[in-house]
Amino acid sequence: MALHTDTIDSPVGVLTLVASDVGLVAVLWPGDDPLRVRLGALRRDPAHPVLIRAAAQLRAYFAGDLRAFDLPLDWRGTDFQKRVWSALLAIPYGETRSYGAIARAIDAPGAARAVGAANGRNPISIIAPCHRVVGSGGKLTGFAGGLAAKALLLELEQGAGQLPFQGRGS
Repeated sequence: MALHTDTIDSPVGVLTLVASDVGLVAVLWPGDDPLRVRLGALRRDPAHPVLIRAAAQLRAYFAGDLRAFDLPLDWRGTDFQKRVWSALLAIPYGETRSYGAIARAIDAPGAARAVGAANGRNPISIIAPCHRVVGSGGKLTGFAGGLAAKALLLELEQGAGQLPFQGRGS
């Protein structure tokens, strides 16, 4: 069965939203590597209710009006990846965690590198806030949307207000 998709303009580029009948499957970046998030057939469906909710919540987030997303998520990955991605949801808005801290949070204290690999394959960027994961010294490390986008998202969350949004309407 095809997944539903639509795009939204954002301050970090055009994002492609992907949903199943269960929930949000992916938020993809411009030029995203198809091997990073493997998806089946896609069908454009801007009227899909999960896509409408996700777009509205992302717009509110970029405006500085939303700190926690409330969307059904349909994770597609290994059990370990799902544990890592679920742990991302526990990182408070405006805070960061190291890969090691995430590894400890999922009871895999020696798995910081594996956490980094799973974090890099997070299909639901921004909503499952992989941008809040940094190197052990606080250094910004790899991010599917690029380090500039990661820095912008962290600035937004750490009190810089809102990011300019060039949306297509509501």
